[in-house]
Amino acid sequence: MSEPTGARHLLQPATIRERTGDVFSAGLEGTLEHFAVDLDALDDVADRVTATTKKRYPDLQIPYHSRWGHFRVGGVDRVADFEGRIAGADAREQGRKRVALAVTSVLLDAGAGPAWSYREGRESYARSEGLAVASYHMFVDGSFSAMRDDPLRADADELVDLERGLAEGFQVRDDNPLVGLEGREALLRKLGEAIVAAPEIFGDEGRLGGLFDHLYDAADDGKLPAARILQAVLQGLGPIWPGRLEMDGIPLGDVWPHPAAGGEGDTKGLVPLHKLSQWTTYSLLEPMEAAGLTVTGLDELTGLAEYRNGGLFVDGGVLVPKHEAVVTEAHAPGSAVIVEWRALTVALLDLVAVKVRERLGLDAERFPLAKVLEGGTWHAGREIAREKRDDGTPPIRIESDGTVF
Repeated sequence: MSEPTGARHLLQPATIRERTGDVFSAGLEGTLEHFAVDLDALDDVADRVTATTKKRYPDLQIPYHSRWGHFRVGGVDRVADFEGRIAGADAREQGRKRVALAVTSVLLDAGAGPAWSYREGRESYARSEGLAVASYHMFVDGSFSAMRDDPLRADADELVDLERGLAEGFQVRDDNPLVGLEGREALLRKLGEAIVAAPEIFGDEGRLGGLFDHLYDAADDGKLPAARILQAVLQGLGPIWPGRLEMDGIPLGDVWPHPAAGGEGDTKGLVPLHKLSQWTTYSLLEPMEAAGLTVTGLDELTGLAEYRNGGLFVDGGVLVPKHEAVVTEAHAPGSAVIVEWRALTVALLDLVAVKVRERLGLDAERFPLAKVLEGGTWHAGREIAREKRDDGTPPIRIESDGTVF
């Protein structure tokens, strides 16, 4: 049964650009409540992103912005370790295992807060990289598998029960608090329920890795559109997000109201952003390519509306807060301040991508947005945050529940 038109419209990447473009246009007109837009500062931001990209990837062989890069933090190639662990499986089973690792790790990747870190041997890792390493070890240790003789999988029954809680796996203590711990655990439990509820996407075995088979079989002549991956992610994972809007009984996920958003009918005034769903999609590119598929239409997806990309434009002077509360108070994810900030970020990422490509002499085919982010805007946002603030926190504080960022 097809989805109603309104819900379908809000679950397409083209609508993300349409509605964030509406908010951006209002910013250029000066009619937004919380931010002014200074495009004169965009060249300096593009220069910074270009310099960061050259420093990180001197040969310009830039990977996608995905979870797989975080698994190599600290000079430890955990991806190679994982490939060694799955080498004995057939090609399809390898794909299922890669997909299960990527999705569980992404869903555990919301902001960790400044006080948490994860220790691996003699090294400690914080924030997104720390979450990646922690979730990697939980996965390979079988924390999400219902099969004790096959730890490298994520099964609905185990996700719902979550017998081995996240606190131990993430080394959470009173002196090592993780923001949004309960939200992450609830998200995994909801993921288990969603797997059971959607056998057309995940298969009849109740395995998260069944998503691989669904996507592989959707390819046409070895080609799989990136938007098709996002569609499956949004449909399969839509029910897991807590307290979100629904339309005709369909959970919309990362969709929020904003007065500057256009549209008409029942979708009027709603801005889809789908950050974690697109981050998941980007993180599924390598598993699908490893299976021999070519993923097409990468730039139909958008930039990620999160605090490193968004912080880059605030700290870089492109987004100028209109009142003190923007930077002095903490804001809920659904507040107008945060929705406005995130929408403007998506629109600006498209603009800065064009400028960075010009500076590097690369076209969109060689340097799609998924690589601009990695090169790129995300790391430049982190670098400028460290320059501006000793603890490297973003310029705007978010009351994270572990399910948005």
